[in-house]
Amino acid sequence: MSAQRRAGVEVTERHVDLWRGRERLGPLAALRVAAAEVKLMIPRRRTFDAIVVGYPGHFDVPQARSFAGRGKPVVFLPRIALAHELIERRGRFRRRTLAARVLEATDARALKIANAVVADSDATAAYLAELGKLPRERVATIFAGAEERVFCERWSPVYPFGALHVSGPGMNLEVLLETARRVPDLPVRVVAPARADPPPNVEWLATPYEELGLAYAHAGVAIASLEASREIPQAAFHALATGTPLVTADTAAARELLDDETAVLVPPADADAAGEALVRVSSDHELRLRLSAAGRRLYEERASEHVLGARWRTLLERQVGIV
Repeated sequence: MSAQRRAGVEVTERHVDLWRGRERLGPLAALRVAAAEVKLMIPRRRTFDAIVVGYPGHFDVPQARSFAGRGKPVVFLPRIALAHELIERRGRFRRRTLAARVLEATDARALKIANAVVADSDATAAYLAELGKLPRERVATIFAGAEERVFCERWSPVYPFGALHVSGPGMNLEVLLETARRVPDLPVRVVAPARADPPPNVEWLATPYEELGLAYAHAGVAIASLEASREIPQAAFHALATGTPLVTADTAAARELLDDETAVLVPPADADAAGEALVRVSSDHELRLRLSAAGRRLYEERASEHVLGARWRTLLERQVGIV
C-alpha cells in the first residue's frame, strides 16, 4: 500500500485486527474471524476502481468478488497457499484430513475467481499458477519491498557487534538456533516469541514493528530465512533498504533478487555453512562495506517503493482498462 500511494494510487484500507499476542486456533479464533467478516461486509466507501485483497485474505476473496460485481476487478496478493503454510510449514493440520481439503479448496477458489494474482517471486508465481490451474500470465510478480517510512535508517552498527534475525509468522527457527550454536562468540538477537533452552548467545527481543528499521541499522549483520522456500524473505528487503549486510539461504527465489555481490548466500538448512558465513562477515570489515553498498544500490534499482509503486500502478491500470 505504501508503494501504491507513492505512485499516486488512492488507497482506502479495510483491516480488522484478529491476533493480539500469540496466535491461537480454536473456537475463540473462529468467533474473531466471524466478527471480522461481519465488520468487513459494510464498506466505508462504494466508489472505487479495484479491490486488492492481501495476505491472508484467501477466505475474503469470494466476498470481495461479490462486492466488486462484474464491472470491477479483484486483485489477489496471497503470498503463499494456506494449505502449504498451515500443513507443510507450520504442521497445524495433517494431510488428507477434512481441514486440509478445506484449505486446498479455499486456495484454489480464491486464485480462480480473482482477476489477477500477484506473487512476490517468480518461483511463487509459478507455484500459484499451477495450484489454481491458471494461465501463467494471470499471475504477476511484484517484489514485497520494504515500508520506507519504517526502514528509512541507514546502516550504522553499534557495539557489541551482533547479528539480527526477525522471524515471520510460523517460521522455523531450528536452523537459526543451530547456526547460533556454531558462533558462540557472536551475539544473535532474534525478534520472535522466546523459545526454551536457546544458546547462551541468543537474545530474544520484542521489538515493535515501528522500531525495526533502527534495529536493522544498528545490527552488524542481518540473518534472513535460512530455510528452503519459494519466497524471498521479507527480512531480505528490510536489510537491503537499510544497507545492512545480509546472510540468507541460497534459493531460486532469493536468486531472483540477490547475487554474491549483494548478500552472502548459503545452502538452505545448513547451519555449518551459515555459521561460517557469519564468521566471515563479522571478521571482514571491507566485505561488510561492500555488501552494504551493493545491497543498498540493488534496493534502489529493483525493490524501492518508487520502483514497485510504478509496477503496481501499471498492473492496476491494466485491470481497470486505462492502458
